[in-house]
Amino acid sequence: MKKGILVLLVSLGITTCLAQQQITLDLQQTIALANDSSLEAFRTKNMYLAGYWEYRTYKANRLPSLTLNMTPAQYNRDITKRYDSEQNLDIYRSQQSFYAYGNLAIRQNFDLTGGTFYLDTELGYMRSFGNNKSTQFTSVPVRVGYSQSLVGYNPFRWERKIEPLKYEKAKKEYLYNAEQVSEQATTYFFALAMAQAEYDLAKENAVSTDTLYRIGMQRLKIAAISRADLLTLKLDVVNARNTLQNAISSLKRAMFSLASFLNMEKNASIQVTLPGRPQTLVIPVDEALQAAQANNPQFLGLRQGVLEAERNVDKTRKESRFNASINASVGFNQVAEKFGEAYKHPMQQEMVSVSISVPLVDWGVRKGKYNMAKNNLNVVKTSARQNEIGIEEEVIMTVNDFNVQQDLVASAEEALDLAVLAYNETRQRFIIGKADINSLTLSLNRQQEAQRNYISALKDYWLNYYKIRKLTLHDFASGFSLSEKFDYNQY
Repeated sequence: MKKGILVLLVSLGITTCLAQQQITLDLQQTIALANDSSLEAFRTKNMYLAGYWEYRTYKANRLPSLTLNMTPAQYNRDITKRYDSEQNLDIYRSQQSFYAYGNLAIRQNFDLTGGTFYLDTELGYMRSFGNNKSTQFTSVPVRVGYSQSLVGYNPFRWERKIEPLKYEKAKKEYLYNAEQVSEQATTYFFALAMAQAEYDLAKENAVSTDTLYRIGMQRLKIAAISRADLLTLKLDVVNARNTLQNAISSLKRAMFSLASFLNMEKNASIQVTLPGRPQTLVIPVDEALQAAQANNPQFLGLRQGVLEAERNVDKTRKESRFNASINASVGFNQVAEKFGEAYKHPMQQEMVSVSISVPLVDWGVRKGKYNMAKNNLNVVKTSARQNEIGIEEEVIMTVNDFNVQQDLVASAEEALDLAVLAYNETRQRFIIGKADINSLTLSLNRQQEAQRNYISALKDYWLNYYKIRKLTLHDFASGFSLSEKFDYNQY
């Protein structure tokens, strides 16, 4: 992470001092740093990796598994009850025995039916001590079998529907969160830009009011202004200095917030460069809606919720009836006193078992669970549709705001240019005595307000731009889908 910061900072031409870093950032560089090195970006990457490994686990479960089960040693020395056929009664006898067992099995799940095929081999060893010493080896050289729930719930079929959807959602959530990081970076960037502009205006105003006060003192000597006007100029000097101190504090706070978000040194001195007037870009509402429905991970999450609710209905419905399962296998086995003979002339082994469980009286427990699952499915479907409508409304409103915001940026830029010209003209007129103090103050306030409006218009434009990218995962400026170009490199 730190390496990524250093590489990017060097590319930005940053000069580093012993006490403080002097950094100049534009909006795109700020966003690049945020997506590379911020703690939020780190959290986003790890959230994606969790979903990635969950999907890898699902895929691995679809492959054959090889398992070794062993009981390397089991020693028994106890007194147990045995039947004595000669005396026709049960008696207690002491016994000593040693037992060892091993099983090597290959299993393959079958998604279509929910059953499991298996192929295994076994070897067992038993030795008895005492009066009747004996040694036996028992072997199953090979056995092939299949186990299946006949009318029960099939989790494999539902996993095949849900798990790929969950992974697709994880990928798009990664992109969604990355755009959300860009949105947050934009907010911090323009907060610093506003604080920086306020500081520049306050500093300029402090110098200007001091100059005007000195001019006022000279004009008072020739009775060109009244003493009340001079006191007003003095008050402006005091207010300007107070405003400058507040602006310095606000600038430091905004700078600290951006540095913390970008995971930089807290004493970094950051100066931002405002972006110019954005290019003309009109986003069709219909295209934005289509992109959102295809790419937005919230839509995928709603579909996942519906599938999981349908899975619960299927599970409770089948569990409310009788359960039946079958387990069948065919193979060979043998028993002998010597290890080598345990694999000679093996006998055929066959096993078929069918088990049935029929609920007779459960006082409506299974039926209640099934009805709960059905009602929950209806709730999930209704909530999903409501959320879909909410997302669609958000896309429509954001796109409409964005399309209008471009004109507002141009208008705010024009208003700022006019306000600067008007203030400079009024200031010159005041210096030569053709404008009063009220006109000068009003002109200064208009310039400051125009500066704030221009920065706010730029901020709203870029926030809407990245919000649209987040909601649709589509870059309308270049015309490509972010999800189609998904490429996560794990370091």
